[in-house]
This record gives sequence, C-alpha cells and structure tokens, in this order.
Amino acid sequence: MRPSIQYKTLVASEDSSGDILLEMKQLSTDDLPDHDVLIRVLYSSLNYKDALSATGNRGVTKTYPHTPGIDAAGIVEYSRDHRFSAGEEVIVTSYDLGMNTPGGFGEYISVPGDWIVPLPDGLTLKESMITGTSGFTAAYGVKKIADQGIKPSAGNVLVSGATGAVGSFAVALLARLGYSVTAATGKTDKHDFLRELGASQVIPRQDVTGPADRPLLPAKWIAAVDTVGGSFLDSILRQIKHNGVVSCCGNILGHELHTSVYPFILRGVSLMGIDSGICLMEDRKMIWELLSTSWKLNSFNRMYREVKPENLPGEISFMLKGMQTGKIVVTLPG
Repeated sequence: MRPSIQYKTLVASEDSSGDILLEMKQLSTDDLPDHDVLIRVLYSSLNYKDALSATGNRGVTKTYPHTPGIDAAGIVEYSRDHRFSAGEEVIVTSYDLGMNTPGGFGEYISVPGDWIVPLPDGLTLKESMITGTSGFTAAYGVKKIADQGIKPSAGNVLVSGATGAVGSFAVALLARLGYSVTAATGKTDKHDFLRELGASQVIPRQDVTGPADRPLLPAKWIAAVDTVGGSFLDSILRQIKHNGVVSCCGNILGHELHTSVYPFILRGVSLMGIDSGICLMEDRKMIWELLSTSWKLNSFNRMYREVKPENLPGEISFMLKGMQTGKIVVTLPG
C-alpha cells in the first residue's frame, strides 16, 4: 500500500478576485494522483513553463490549486511498477508533470512509470537538475545539428537568448564538443559569463536582426540553436550558410514565423523542431546517456544558482521580466 506522508509543497492558488497566490503548504501524499510510482523529490529546477503555471496561465495549467515544477529528481519511495524499486534514484522531466499533474516544487510527486528515467551512472541527482528540461532541450537541439553532419570545422554556430537556461547550456555544450560559438544576448553585463561558458564571440542581439524586406541576408553561421522564435528566427534563417541547420525550441518573441522559402530552396537550410516535452523515451534515454558520458559538462558550477521553494516567487517574477541568467536549481528539504 502506498504510504501516507505529510510533506511541504509550493502551491499556486486562485483567490476570490481571480489572482494567483504562491505559498508554502503542508499536504499529504494521499492528495497526490494515484499513479504507480511515488518519488521523494530532492531537487527540481525553474523553467519558463513553471513561471507561466505559477502565475495562472491556463494554456499551461487548467485548474488551481496546483504545484508547478516540470522537473524533478529524487528517490523512489514506493512503486507498483516492476521496473522501479524503492530507493532507486530517478529523473522525471516534461510530460504532464508540473502542468496539470502536481510537480517538482513539492517534496513528493506521484507519476506513471512511463515518465521516469533511471538516473545515469555518470550524473548526480543535483547535476541532473542543473541540466533539467532546459539542458535536455539544448542537448536535443545540438544533437539535431550534429546528426545533419555539421562538424565543428564547418563554421560558427549561433545561440540566441544565450544567457537563458536553454541558451547558456547550448553555449557550454557546443563549446564542449569543439564548436566555435557565437552567443547573441541583450544583456551587455553578461558577456564575461558567456565567454566563461565557452563562447568564442558574444554579440548584441540587434546584430542578428536584418531588414525584413530582404529574403536573404549575408550568410554568417553554419548552424544555430534558437530559443527566441518569431521575427528573430526569421532573421537567423536568412543568415544561415549553405546546407546549414537551425534547431528551434522557443517562442519568446511569439509563436508565429513569417519568412520566405528562399533560405530553404536557395541555400538548402534545414529547420529542425525540438519537442523535448513529449519526445520518445528511447530518444530521452539516449540524450541523458550522452549528457552523463561524452557530453557531460565540466562547467556545472558556473551555470546555476540554488534556491529553496519558498524563494521561488521572487525568482519567477525575475524570470518573467526577462532578467534570468543561467539555471535556477530548487533544493527540497528532504
């Protein structure tokens, strides 16, 4: 029988006026969904989707009260799924966790076994959350570029939104693999941070944008990891070299893309989408295995800050204002 345990969690609740309030509460594991695996969460991380869920975005979370947190790493407390045993260290990222299923900002989660990845031997639980969904997304984008045959010797790779959680991980990973990285950012005080991660060049984001009425612009980069979307992605596509690749994983500037066919039919550019939230488990395990072995970063300590769940409201506000740098790791009391 699944144990009944009292635990602390950050809860987003709707008040009588429709405003969303964030506060720490004590709940019981009896309040969690009756899924097959109960996990004691030791670490989580803050993502943009969490910030949306925590502030009442109904496109992410349909009903409140709710515990956000699309990432969780911890220890199996109880399992009806034969694939997992009590005491096993595991990772859960994406799927419906933290969206409409209580997430990693609480000390316990209850999830289906099909959402769970056993912690790879080369990673600690904390390192897995320094990576989290954002690092996984960056790695998935880098792999799509590498799978298209783009080698480090082929030219510079652009990373947009480079100081964010996805962008900063992409910069560090590309540099780790030997690529020459151009990091684009609007934060003029973070150039040293990006160079420490491995960027060979840091440019202001306005250097990426070009005249909207020109179907092609001078070719500058052989590939790009774009975390911004919208008109910024259009400008990037028009500046990618022949047979180059763009991995797209963000929509900060909007969900619509207005561009022309010319980058695709005159330069052979490929646009690759990243679906890290619902990607196949075989792909998910393969990416985590790379991140724990040949793709493991040696710059973890420069990439994150550590906070407690009760500190998250301020961090969420900071993130929604576009002021976040690097990764926020959430340490649970357990």
